[in-house]
Amino acid sequence: MPGQSTLTFEKPKSGHGGGGVHPPAYGGGGDHGPGDGSSDYGRRLHRARLGLLLGIVSISVLFVTVSAIFFLRHAALVFDPRTGAYVREWLPAELPLQLLLVNTFVLLLSSATMELARRSAGREMLLAQLRVIPGIAIDREHGIPWLAITISLGLVFLGGQWLAWNALGVHGFHISSAGLSPFFYLLTGTHAVHLTVGILALLYAGVISILGRSIEQRRIVIEIATWYWHFMGLLWLYVLALLEFGR
Repeated sequence: MPGQSTLTFEKPKSGHGGGGVHPPAYGGGGDHGPGDGSSDYGRRLHRARLGLLLGIVSISVLFVTVSAIFFLRHAALVFDPRTGAYVREWLPAELPLQLLLVNTFVLLLSSATMELARRSAGREMLLAQLRVIPGIAIDREHGIPWLAITISLGLVFLGGQWLAWNALGVHGFHISSAGLSPFFYLLTGTHAVHLTVGILALLYAGVISILGRSIEQRRIVIEIATWYWHFMGLLWLYVLALLEFGR
């Protein structure tokens, strides 16, 4: 089946000084082997996860700040001298809701393919460790390019967002307008910028795979990019709910 590898067992060769089958040696560090050792891989993965956590916190603080301003503006009242009463100055906007829902489906689908790419990288790393064991031969097979599919879906989502911005502008809602309109451009634009960062990380993972870098390095990039991508999906659901509330 696609994405799977076949394991066969060969007769181990005897050594000259006691011989027998020896476990794989870690810590040698090669571009194609199991890598620089499990302990070093664990440290690098821990540092990468810490960096991801700090990044997620900073992005969350940014969106929380914008959300606070959003709710304050939404509930704000101004004095109307013509009527002598306080009125709301918030102006709703006609959002391209159907297009936004399609974009949402595309992004959630890409989150699923990203998860499959992460699991595929995990299997590849496990098989790379098994290949160094004498007596085990593993046939290499090409699986489904989940990483490339995720990148394509991410680009489709960004293209859909561009269409949504154009659709909003056609109806007369611009970033300089009052009410919901500027928040729509600010929230969706900021999300698109951060999603682009995720796409660049996936492109980097693809490049180092083509260059034949160590599987540990690729696994770390894909692992971090996966959780970042899932966060982008959840963040978009929040942004969409906030925009729906404001319209």
